[in-house]
Amino acid sequence: MIEAELKARVHSPHETLRKLDERAEGRAEVYQDTYYDTADGALEARDEELRVRTVHGPEETRTVLTYKGARVDEESGSKPEHETRVEDAEAVHATLRGLGYVPAIAFEKRCRNYAFEARGRQMLATLVRVPEVEGTFLELETLAEEKDVASALDDVRIVLAELGIRAEDLTRELYTAAVRARRLGEQPRPPQ
Repeated sequence: MIEAELKARVHSPHETLRKLDERAEGRAEVYQDTYYDTADGALEARDEELRVRTVHGPEETRTVLTYKGARVDEESGSKPEHETRVEDAEAVHATLRGLGYVPAIAFEKRCRNYAFEARGRQMLATLVRVPEVEGTFLELETLAEEKDVASALDDVRIVLAELGIRAEDLTRELYTAAVRARRLGEQPRPPQ
């Protein structure tokens, strides 16, 4: 399955939050993300991602291992995604290091997630703050077959508009690149 997703900078977080609260009950979670790569950066060079995410929520802490393949839609950056829940986060980190992967970057995301149905699709809206990155972001995603990605993205755009997000608010800025640039004291480069 493809994660058909668009991300936008949010200029009125309180208004966006109000509109999301009208659609579904939100849940606050903190993500601890560690991205892995080979020592020579082969995954990044192929536009692939390997991530261990530990999610701290109000009722539980869970960890998921995610592999994302190369983009299938250049405009949105949507990628095939394979994810599985793991029982022992430290064992997964040790396994990846044992296989020769190295932590490329780790950071925290503070999220408020909303799951709802819209336009006949299950959608997940995530209001995001990354402490090391200025601003608030909204990610809206739905899963789609590769042949249905364009239609799914059209539906995502419509729902974003309903939430007050304009086309000019959309961004392909990557959190990993923004955090890396911040730590190096540079301006983040736009995605290629």
